[in-house]
Amino acid sequence: MSMDEEIGGLFRQEAAELMASLERGLLDLERAPKDRAIIDAVFRDLHTIKGSGAMFGFAALARFVHEFESVFDNLRQGTHGVDQAVIAVALRSCDHIGRLIEAPEGAEAASAELLDALRHAASGETAAAPPPGWSLVFRLGRQVLRLGGNPRLLLAELAELGATEIRARLAAIPALDALDPQDCCTGWQASLPATVPQTTIEDIFLFYRDDMQFDLQDAASAPDLPAAAQPPAEAPAPPVPAPSDAVPVPDPAVAPPAPVREAPAAAPANTPVAETMRVETGRLDELMDRVGELVIAEARLSALAQRFGDPSLLAVTEDIQRLSSGMRNATMSIRMVPIGSIMGRFRRLMRDLSQTLGKPIAFTTGGEDTELDKTVIELLANPLVHILRNSADHGLESAEARRAAGKPETGSIELAAAYSGAEVLITVRDDGRGLDAEAIRSQAIARNMITADAQLSQSETFRLIFEPGFSTAKKVTELSGRGVGLDVVKRTIETLRGQIDLASEPGKGATVTLRLPLTLAIVDGLQIEVGGENYTFPLAAVEECVELPPEFETEGRSSSFLNIRGGLVPFLRLRTLFAIREPVPPFQKVVIVSAGGQRIGLVVDRIVGNNQTVIKQLSRLHAHLKCFSGATILGDGSVALILDVPQLVSLGRAQEDRLRDQHGERAA
Repeated sequence: MSMDEEIGGLFRQEAAELMASLERGLLDLERAPKDRAIIDAVFRDLHTIKGSGAMFGFAALARFVHEFESVFDNLRQGTHGVDQAVIAVALRSCDHIGRLIEAPEGAEAASAELLDALRHAASGETAAAPPPGWSLVFRLGRQVLRLGGNPRLLLAELAELGATEIRARLAAIPALDALDPQDCCTGWQASLPATVPQTTIEDIFLFYRDDMQFDLQDAASAPDLPAAAQPPAEAPAPPVPAPSDAVPVPDPAVAPPAPVREAPAAAPANTPVAETMRVETGRLDELMDRVGELVIAEARLSALAQRFGDPSLLAVTEDIQRLSSGMRNATMSIRMVPIGSIMGRFRRLMRDLSQTLGKPIAFTTGGEDTELDKTVIELLANPLVHILRNSADHGLESAEARRAAGKPETGSIELAAAYSGAEVLITVRDDGRGLDAEAIRSQAIARNMITADAQLSQSETFRLIFEPGFSTAKKVTELSGRGVGLDVVKRTIETLRGQIDLASEPGKGATVTLRLPLTLAIVDGLQIEVGGENYTFPLAAVEECVELPPEFETEGRSSSFLNIRGGLVPFLRLRTLFAIREPVPPFQKVVIVSAGGQRIGLVVDRIVGNNQTVIKQLSRLHAHLKCFSGATILGDGSVALILDVPQLVSLGRAQEDRLRDQHGERAA
């Protein structure tokens, strides 16, 4: 990768974050149009995008955002209120910024059209008469050069605003033998035209104000500056002698009427600052792979130490285990990303859906700080889009229908996330009409998904909406009707080893809950043995382990239900499922697992114990093996398949239904 490509990539990452912040600000502004803090935040995002774009050579972007910024500045001055029209065009302009970054060629016409629309939307009463010119005196912080600041860029921006008589103020420069070339000791003064708004001048110094002297006054009321004593900024001047202690002497003309907020030079060194660094995701993936190999090597070392029983080796093994566990936790925490990083984009989605469908929608979010593995986050966005669109289109009624049902005209959709043990629950809840079980069943019969005499529970009926090709929409629209949306949700969530729960109450709404693992890389597992082979369960899915009662040891028994504390739990014999013909060992165990609120017992030969399971994906040749979600390498170097609990639960439920049907036929 060339230097230009690397720099361009860094800018695109920064611009994506700024555009997301800009979009959030615009949506917040739509709800609180008079909130000055939000307006200022939006303006700061525009200013930063413009400056970064110009610095990295995105000239068309910088020109467009400069005009966008200028038009938006009228809102800051209060010349026109923020309304739906302004926000709508501003959001379109935000989208256009992304196009200018990726494909600026041929975008001039679209840029001009958007800017005209933005000016028209933001036009209002004539601004109040500006003051009769401005007098500006400023001195940057001494550390500005060390922190990457460039005073020449600030002077150039002032010149673009029409600043004249820009002069250097050199009274604070120390003697040559005490001068540190990395200190910024020069001040400046300038005159600016009256047509320039005060906030525009202040925004030039937006990122410097916390550590500088800044005095902006009406030219008529400003004190006379000793211009004659100061040479022009371009003219060289000898340094002014300073007192023997080399402390700069403040210029009386620079001191503002208010207390100066300049921080002492030592403050940055003593103040702890949280530093961040951009890292390619590929490097994080590689780091996670190396940690996984380290966990496998640690398991092998532990097995060897137990075999030989050497005290010194056991002590070293314990240290390696502790360090490996710490490395695993630290690496996984690096990969964790708050789900709020994708929630913001759904606010824009729901706003657009509300306008497209003509339904007023109140969209709320919760649990934005809940963290998931970055891989899960990346794959989760598309399923959530389908679920939210389905809730808005099918779930919520029209305003008229809601009034007739005694509901508020504005429908409610909530997206929330929360921890639940080793899982994260992501819930989409609406207060719409709910699911119609009879309509779903009728459509499923019409599409030959089930037979007319099929006996399904309400939960099983609801789950039919996730089948390929299923749809209750009466016509195909841009939003729905083709029966592909929720099928995508199901396949993606299964890929993430997650589960989907669906609940609904007629007339009160529906709730879709996604249960997802915290990470896809390393999990705690329960190692078991069946027919001399080792397998692993994700420990988060295991509820308990019990002895298989003696009366069930014979495989020929028709009953496949265990009575556990008064409740019947169906069970599967993994020996039968895997077609193992070897003799059945005594004292078999039953591992009770759960998925989607359903429980099933899995009969195994032996429970080996807990271990850290590094998940390795199966090859494409084994993709048809639905009972396994991956594989792991054990401490002795052998491979153990990881059992897919939801698939096993489905098998158990299917077996339960077959047994019930058989008993029903016999009774008949």
